Amino acid sequence: MENKKNHWEKIYAAKQPDEVSWTQEIPATSLDFIHNAGLSKSASIIDIGGGDSKLVDFLLDEGFENITVLDISEQALKKSKKRLAEKAAKVNWVVSDINDFHPNTTYDFWHDRATFHFLTTKPQIVHYLSTARQALKENGFVTIGTFSKDGPKKCSGLYIKQYSENTLEAELENGFKKIKCLTEKHITPFKTTQDFLFCSFIKQEAN
Repeated sequence: MENKKNHWEKIYAAKQPDEVSWTQEIPATSLDFIHNAGLSKSASIIDIGGGDSKLVDFLLDEGFENITVLDISEQALKKSKKRLAEKAAKVNWVVSDINDFHPNTTYDFWHDRATFHFLTTKPQIVHYLSTARQALKENGFVTIGTFSKDGPKKCSGLYIKQYSENTLEAELENGFKKIKCLTEKHITPFKTTQDFLFCSFIKQEAN
């Protein structure tokens, strides 16, 4: 089977933002969670699976100074860099599978829209959450957006794991306390609807 990196490199090389389902012109829900955390403009924020998302554009425009964008696809990050032009130099870009990521710093806010649900085995999920705990500062925040129980079962040809508020909270119970969850109907560029679940958590001591 084709490895994950090659899969995503081919997608981002072949398709424009209006040809992939996850594109958002304004990542309003993600921005709301970041705003609600009450962060300073110098706070360290990492966007997991950020790809060519415009979240980084909005954060830069708001004056955030310490942003990292991680994605498995180098092609995706090249698109973001090209779009941002000279602003791209203000961002730390990391090409990595999330489960190969070894953070060498800590973050105030960990954002993930639509990466976590691609982890379909328990070892993958455990490893991801261990990395998040390691990477977050004391009382750091996590926001995760996944397909809900009413959402798609596959994305870009890959199976995903759907979540309810209870099942997502259960996965993060070791080291994270839930703050808030909400559901969102994402309208794709094709005018179809995808049901998402977003939950925010604050880091606590793990068991």
